[in-house]
Amino acid sequence: MPQLLGGIAYIWPYYVGGLLAYLLGSIPFGLLLTRLAGLGDIRKIGSGNIGATNVLRTGRKGLAALTVLLDFGKGLAAVLLAASFGPDMAIFAAFGVVLGHMFPVWLGFKGGKAVATAGGVLLALNWQIGVAALLAWLVVAVVFRYSSLAAIAACVVAPAWTYWLTKRIDLTEIVGLIALLVILRHRANIARLLRGEESKIQLSSKPE
Repeated sequence: MPQLLGGIAYIWPYYVGGLLAYLLGSIPFGLLLTRLAGLGDIRKIGSGNIGATNVLRTGRKGLAALTVLLDFGKGLAAVLLAASFGPDMAIFAAFGVVLGHMFPVWLGFKGGKAVATAGGVLLALNWQIGVAALLAWLVVAVVFRYSSLAAIAACVVAPAWTYWLTKRIDLTEIVGLIALLVILRHRANIARLLRGEESKIQLSSKPE
């Protein structure tokens, strides 16, 4: 990681890279897609979140899937582009793009939980870490059918697997920080899970 004592001339490109990644991450695809589809403001539907899980509550599965792909894609693209300038730049971009999704300047810093975006980041940083997190999400989602619980499980697996696989402290720290941010964005979901009030993943229009 670049050291602060290296001087402004050395570190400013990393902050520029992080800022560009933040701007990419702050594109609210869920909000844009639902508006283009004539569904209004997704922030006034369901949980009010701009992510794919809330888009799914509109009943438009294709739109929700596209939201996942685009949110995942911006995390993937930000890190892969930054990686061409070196591994340190990739780490700055990883943090920046996740922050952008969570706190987009265009929406008064009120964004999503960045689960899909973080998934793209992990896959770009190391495909094995990304796959491990995705498998953890899928297993918990299929067994328990709680999207939030699946996201939390993936966040626990990701930094542990990162350290076991790479033994890199810097990479483990950034993955751990991203995982912590995602978990913190699920505070309300965790409270509902503990009360038994969390909504399950609905793949059909029939109530349970």
